[in-house]
Amino acid sequence: MRWISGIMAGTLVACTPVTQDSVAPPDGPDGDSVDTISSLAEDEAAAQFDWKKNYPTWYAAVEPFQIMGTGKQGIYFVGTEGLGIYFIPTDAGHILIDGGMPGEGQYVADAIRKLGFDPKDVKILLNSHAHFDHSGGLAELKAITGARLFATEGDRSSLESGLYLGSEDDSTMNSPPVKVDRIIADGEQLKLGDVTLTAHITPGHSRGCTTWTMPVEQGGQTYDALFFCSATVAANRLVGPPQYEGIVADYRKTFAMTKDWKPDIFLANHPEFAGLPEKRERQKAGDPLAFVDREGFPAMMARLEQAFEAALEKQMLKYNAIMSD
Repeated sequence: MRWISGIMAGTLVACTPVTQDSVAPPDGPDGDSVDTISSLAEDEAAAQFDWKKNYPTWYAAVEPFQIMGTGKQGIYFVGTEGLGIYFIPTDAGHILIDGGMPGEGQYVADAIRKLGFDPKDVKILLNSHAHFDHSGGLAELKAITGARLFATEGDRSSLESGLYLGSEDDSTMNSPPVKVDRIIADGEQLKLGDVTLTAHITPGHSRGCTTWTMPVEQGGQTYDALFFCSATVAANRLVGPPQYEGIVADYRKTFAMTKDWKPDIFLANHPEFAGLPEKRERQKAGDPLAFVDREGFPAMMARLEQAFEAALEKQMLKYNAIMSD
């Protein structure tokens, strides 16, 4: 676990601007510019906003598949074309990371069945962060599976209220409330059967944004896998007032903390962030190590840090202009 040792030691590296070619972010609140989302929230018809019509990839079915692993063990994709949801079987029950949009719980349960597993054997539900496109299906999945939900204290209030922190009056971003059964801490190891996941709180995108890491074996080798939360600005206000107190410092903490991370396998809750569609095609063409990509995560984080600083500058200029009027 060569790269995780630096994480657990809490090493922080100074942030420096990185020049990178821009890439298209994923659709919706995890990728759109803050201006796009703000204009939506101000629209008189916002309450009738149709996410399915405007973001169809979030609902587009994808045949579930094994990303990496030996036999039936390892990591599986059970999400949609635009939403990454990950299933991890163990010999003592199973783990599920994220629940997709409200109403997608049954879709995820059906995907687990297609893989030959019983959803009722899911023991633990995890959430990358408490935004409706990743937490929306958790309440339904909890009812289907009987599993317990583990989450951070920072995201607990949003999960249990179903409201988007800092935008509580915007009903377009609500999700079904779901009870958190256990609070997890930064660096805590979660063990179930033969699988150990480690929690890394990477705040900013949400107050309790959680990245998970785990080893996965294939072909006699062990690979370090990372399920990244997010570091896009998206719908978040960074100033005037901020989405939550301390959000700018949190983003910078996450960029510093992740500076030297080089996981073997990089997964994201919007598949295109990690190039999952292209890697899946290579896998289907016969490449058993299609998802091994040690440069993908550092490259993405450099782009996101640059995008964050640009968004902060833009929001500051807009805020100062308003305040000077």
